[in-house]
Amino acid sequence: MKTNAISAMAVWYHAKGEVVLRRSELAEPGPDTARVRTLYSGISRGTERLVLDGLVPPGEAERMRAPLQEGNFPFPVKYGYCAVGVVEAGPPSWLGRTVFCLHPHQDRFVAPVAMLAAVPADVPPRRATLAANMETALNALWDSGAGPCDRIAVIGGGVVGLLVAFLAARLPGAVVTLVDVNAARAHLAAAFGAGFALPAHAPDACDVVFHASASEAGLSTAIGCAGDEATVVELSWYGDRAVSVQLGGAFHSRRLRLIASQVGQVAPSRRPRWPYARRLDAALNLLRCDALDALVADSIDLADVPVHMPKLLKNQPLGLAPVIRYAGAE
Repeated sequence: MKTNAISAMAVWYHAKGEVVLRRSELAEPGPDTARVRTLYSGISRGTERLVLDGLVPPGEAERMRAPLQEGNFPFPVKYGYCAVGVVEAGPPSWLGRTVFCLHPHQDRFVAPVAMLAAVPADVPPRRATLAANMETALNALWDSGAGPCDRIAVIGGGVVGLLVAFLAARLPGAVVTLVDVNAARAHLAAAFGAGFALPAHAPDACDVVFHASASEAGLSTAIGCAGDEATVVELSWYGDRAVSVQLGGAFHSRRLRLIASQVGQVAPSRRPRWPYARRLDAALNLLRCDALDALVADSIDLADVPVHMPKLLKNQPLGLAPVIRYAGAE
């Protein structure tokens, strides 16, 4: 390695259950690229748990590739897609700006400026790691067709479910209920303007239901919440797991509609007018609420990732959105 070269340290999923740090040399940024010093990168618990366990289905491997990923599934692979940092080299108009980028976990990286989105000044870098999840929640609302005064249930109080509840509660007159097995989620729902219920007391006759618990029981609860001819939006991704869905009983006679929502494809109602840059800018601006800081939970220093990342990904009952913290972050 050249003595004057800039190097970077990245997180690699090396083998099943094993995470390592690898150092590499960075190329100098060109006229259309920038070098970013990372402050925080967000960890996607569900997706990265599948990566850690080597459970990315072969048929989904190409769609699962993260932008600027290195390596191939199952291992070794450099993964991650929620990085926030400061531009330290590149086009003058970008220097010193705090930006969000879809990039694997790495303390410095070079990326095309077209992939960078400026973080609003009143959105802290740590909170800005939620941008990809907020984009997912926004797209789910578009897919659902939810509107003012609707009765809405959100099944599953993880990060995406809570962000959907946050957005839905801002529809004029909408009555939104978060349903989760963990009663500790009630205070988060209240902070976002939504009600809360345990599954046994989930509302019925809802106009729109979002399912984000990644469990068969949660999906059954979601179907049970739906009113006649209502829409159930499935946000969970199950990897290669088979899932049993209760489509007996009144599912057909009530003419329920079960649809999938996934951020890789934008809702048809918005697709012609909402390119990625516009969606990401909207997601970042939707993060201007201080109450959303409660969704960013555990922090891991980069040096501790090999030991703590596997434990954190296996510990799923109470965790929300963990982040990796890099040198220079507050």
